[in-house]
Amino acid sequence: MINIDLPLNSFTYTLPEERIAKSPLENRDDSKLLLFDGDNISQTTFSSLVEHLEPSSLLVCNNTKVIRARIIFFKPTGARIEIFCLEPSAPADYERAFAANESCEWLCLIGGRKRWKSDNLEIKFIHNDTEVTLSAELKENMDRESIVRFFWDNNNISFGEILQTLGTIPIPPYLARESTERDNTCYQTVYSKIEGSVAAPTAGLHFTPKVIDSLKSKNIERCELTLHVGAGTFLAVKSESAKDHTMHIEHFEIDIDTLKKIATHAPKVIAVGTTSVRTMESLSVLGYRTIKSGNIDETRAVGQWEAYDIPKEVEGRELLQSLIAAMERRGLTKLSSSTGIMIVPTYNFKVVGQLITNFHQPQSTLLLLINAVVGERWREIYKYALDNEFRFLSYGDSSLLNVNRAIKHTL
Repeated sequence: MINIDLPLNSFTYTLPEERIAKSPLENRDDSKLLLFDGDNISQTTFSSLVEHLEPSSLLVCNNTKVIRARIIFFKPTGARIEIFCLEPSAPADYERAFAANESCEWLCLIGGRKRWKSDNLEIKFIHNDTEVTLSAELKENMDRESIVRFFWDNNNISFGEILQTLGTIPIPPYLARESTERDNTCYQTVYSKIEGSVAAPTAGLHFTPKVIDSLKSKNIERCELTLHVGAGTFLAVKSESAKDHTMHIEHFEIDIDTLKKIATHAPKVIAVGTTSVRTMESLSVLGYRTIKSGNIDETRAVGQWEAYDIPKEVEGRELLQSLIAAMERRGLTKLSSSTGIMIVPTYNFKVVGQLITNFHQPQSTLLLLINAVVGERWREIYKYALDNEFRFLSYGDSSLLNVNRAIKHTL
C-alpha cells in the first residue's frame, strides 16, 4: 500500500449545474480547448489542436466502442426493471459473449432490483419478421452487482444483435435524461471500433475526420489501443481518503506494433483521455514485472498501487522495451490484460508527456489524476474554465495539459 494520505475534501470545487453540458455540440470540433503549457493558461477551439502539438509527436487514442448496455424489462404488474450490462461473465470475453446465440451471463447493475425476486423477466421483439422472446434470469445477487443469465428462443440472432435491437446507450446519470437517437452517434468517438465499454472515453469525442487529417501536416502519428470503460467511472469516491478507495478493474488490449511506437516516443506521448493514460502507465507496470522476474503475468490485473513500486530512475522506454522483448519471446503479437491503477499526486509518469482530457467531477479519481499531471495548478485551470464559460463533464469542452515532471507534491 502506498504510504500517503489524500483527503478527498482537498480535491473539490464548486460545479454549478448549468455548467454541465447536457447535450453534445452540433459540430464536435467547435468545442473549446484549454491550453496549459506548464506555465500559461489560454484557450482556443479543438479544431486548431494540431497547431499546439509538437511536430513528429505520437497521439494515442482509445478505440473502444460503447455498447447499448441498458435493457428495460416490465413485469406483468407493470413494474419497470432496468438491467445494465457491465461485462460478460460466461463466456467471459466480449467477442464470444456478443456472438452467443442461445444464452450468456453478464455482470449487471439492476434498477428496481427489490422488485425482481425469483421470477424470470421476458420481452418480445421482432427479428427478420419472426417474434423472439428474450428472457432474463437473476442467478446471483451481490452487494452492488448481480449475475444475470439471458436466454432466447431463436438461435439465428446473437446477443450482440439483441443489444443493438433492444438496448440503449448508457449515457452518464448526471445528464438526468433518457438517451436519444442522437446519443447513439454522438456518445461514440469517430474512431470507435471494439465493442465493450459502458461509458465513452470522452476526450476523444471532440475529434472529427478533419482534425485527424490535420495531424499529417505536422507529421504527427496517431495510433490506437483499447480499454473498455466500466461503470466504475460513474462511481463517486465515498471514502474520506483516496488511499481507502478501491479502484474498479478495466480490461485493455494493445498490439505489439503500437507498443513499439509508444516505446519509441516515451516519455513524450500525447494521451487522448485518462483511459489512454491509465492503459499506457499500466503497460509500464507490466514492463517492470518482466525486469524483475522475466514474466509478464498479464492474467493478474495491474494493482491499484503497483506502479508506485517502480524506482524513479527507471525510464518508461526501458520498461516498455522489456515488455516488448518478453512478448517476442512468447510469440505474442497482442497483449490482453486488465488494470486497477490509481494515479494520484506523487505519481511518476513513465510514458505520457501531454494529456487531452475533459473537465471532471469534484472529488473524483479523475481529478486526482489531473492533480498528478499539473500539481496544484489544477485549481487555476478549473477556475479559468469556469470563468470563461467552458462546458464540463462528458459532453463538455476539453484541455491540453503538459505533464509537469518537476512537481514537488506535499501531502
